[in-house]
Amino acid sequence: MTPASGDGLNIVMATSEAVPYAKTGGLADMVGALAIELTKLGHHVTLLMPGYRGRVSREACQLAMRFSIPMNGKPLDVTVEEERDAVTGVSPRLRVLFVRYDPYFDRPGLYQQDHRDYPDNLERFVLFCRAVLEVVRRLNETRSEKVDVLHLHDWQTALCAVYLKTLPHEYKGLEQLKVLLTLHNMGYQGTFPGQEFVKTGLPPSVFSPSGLEFYGAVNCLKGGIVFSDAVSTVSPTYAKEIMTSEHGCGLEGVLANRADGVNGITNGIDVAVWNPESDLYLPAQYTIGDLSGKLTCKRALQRELGLPNRDVPLLAVIGRLTFQKGFDLLLDVIPELGSLDTQTVVLGTGDHHLEQQFIAARARYPDRIGLFLGFDEGMAHRIEAGADMVIMPSRYEPCGLSQLYSLRYGTVPVVRCTGGLADTVVPFRPSTVKSGQATGFQFFDSSADSLLLTLLLSLHVYKERQTWQSLIQAGMKTDLSWNRSAKLYVDLYRRLQGETRES
Repeated sequence: MTPASGDGLNIVMATSEAVPYAKTGGLADMVGALAIELTKLGHHVTLLMPGYRGRVSREACQLAMRFSIPMNGKPLDVTVEEERDAVTGVSPRLRVLFVRYDPYFDRPGLYQQDHRDYPDNLERFVLFCRAVLEVVRRLNETRSEKVDVLHLHDWQTALCAVYLKTLPHEYKGLEQLKVLLTLHNMGYQGTFPGQEFVKTGLPPSVFSPSGLEFYGAVNCLKGGIVFSDAVSTVSPTYAKEIMTSEHGCGLEGVLANRADGVNGITNGIDVAVWNPESDLYLPAQYTIGDLSGKLTCKRALQRELGLPNRDVPLLAVIGRLTFQKGFDLLLDVIPELGSLDTQTVVLGTGDHHLEQQFIAARARYPDRIGLFLGFDEGMAHRIEAGADMVIMPSRYEPCGLSQLYSLRYGTVPVVRCTGGLADTVVPFRPSTVKSGQATGFQFFDSSADSLLLTLLLSLHVYKERQTWQSLIQAGMKTDLSWNRSAKLYVDLYRRLQGETRES
């Protein structure tokens, strides 16, 4: 890591996934984009992640470190490799390191195979967390500027905070290191049977209600919340929601015990990648001043998904087909939509039962529903550009990205008022329409009736072309870049550094 100059910080970001290397969801988008944005602000970032199979070739990397990690009473030899260029070529301040231990990470999936979690996930990420701290320790020993902040993401890295605070004798020289844990989704906590606690190598005293113990189980995320210096999440509304029993997933009390609370910072998007003016995935580019290319994208999307080229509202669903995302509510209203003059396109994969229901809906309404089960990056871009509306009926949504991409592409979001959806979509109301601020539609109740009523409203407004154009224009004018959010993270890092200087 090149020493930071002036007021620049040295930041290590530890994550289980990041674009363009490995992705299962929004976590990867957030980490990859934030890392680059922080370097644009003059900070130095080392991105640390597991060396998964086929994500980056060995030929594109060079050996950076080699050491052993104690696991289950025996040392395991780990190598750390550095990517030579690619994304790091975007900024000389960005360094990407991969922790390689093939018995754990040279596998078909990141966390699971055939929809089943790997049975040794605890050991896998215990190894990764210990490796992260060893890398930080070595960076501190060999660089003139010490690491200022270790930024952790979700349960897979949460144990870093636990090791740092409960095993200080193993990490001498890191006493001043400050740790921030970002919660991307409270539904995933890294819980394992209590008898597996011994695999962490932590003192028995840590397996207690004030530590990792959670109703007899090991809870990695809980440990991170307890032992991190600060906790953040990916939108202000979600920061409030996770303090409740409905959305805290059992950890609301642990979060409430933090005197400093939870910082809510809304995600941005990579506006260079998601840009209708230059997007090479699209059959035609377009701008806020000339939307003719969007109609070309709509016609091409209809052809691609086997729908008739008709001038009707084109609704879209993009994302994991899960209960959390509320797509069962959409399935409940498919018969009503089928009786209206609309078309719906679906891109996603997830729960087998929901997949089968969408397949059945496609068979019932072949000229109304287009379906792509799976995920394809180019298809996601083409849907965002070609659709008139994107539907997000999530029961909870920490931040959400599809609605941000939709705003960028002049596609009107229809969302449930929760989490980041509430924070990023300005709802259609007389006052917001009059002021030119409305960007989409919101509904409150997690029910098929509420979704249907809101869809009917949006379809009515769609016919009022001038009003609809105002929604498109307001959405496309919204600043969705990472710049503002990255500055808020820097403010949080500096507050932690202030605590260091004052201690």
